[in-house]
Amino acid sequence: MTIGTPSTLDPDDCLAQMILHELCHSLIEGVQSFQVPDFGLDNEGARDVLREHACLRLQAWLTDKYGLRGVLAPTTDFRSYYDQLSADPLDDEADPAAAAATQGAARSATAPWAPHLQDGMEATAAILLVTKELGARDPEAHKLPIWWKLQ
Repeated sequence: MTIGTPSTLDPDDCLAQMILHELCHSLIEGVQSFQVPDFGLDNEGARDVLREHACLRLQAWLTDKYGLRGVLAPTTDFRSYYDQLSADPLDDEADPAAAAATQGAARSATAPWAPHLQDGMEATAAILLVTKELGARDPEAHKLPIWWKLQ
């Protein structure tokens, strides 16, 4: 998987968030998408905006379960969509992306994603807890990236 080069990344990008986002794309598109670049999605035009929205709904749902929604939020142009999602990002009959996100959520409990995705989310939450505890004791903590400070 290629995430990007320094010139294509935002200063607040977090590798864990970016990998999770790509995993969410794979969950939305299914195992058959593993064989094609970018899971078969057009990430430069508007063709797959609904699929991107589904990915963001799934990302919010997954991160909510571990208290990581703010920490692993996207930094892309779609951030405003993500920030407006309700407490239950899978429950929105008005948005067709919610149905695709629900399918992705069901896939997350199956191989090849399970149990590895859950293990990774649990480990990320544990790491965040430790970094917050260390940061609370560090007088220079105000200089740390925002994702160290969020819940």
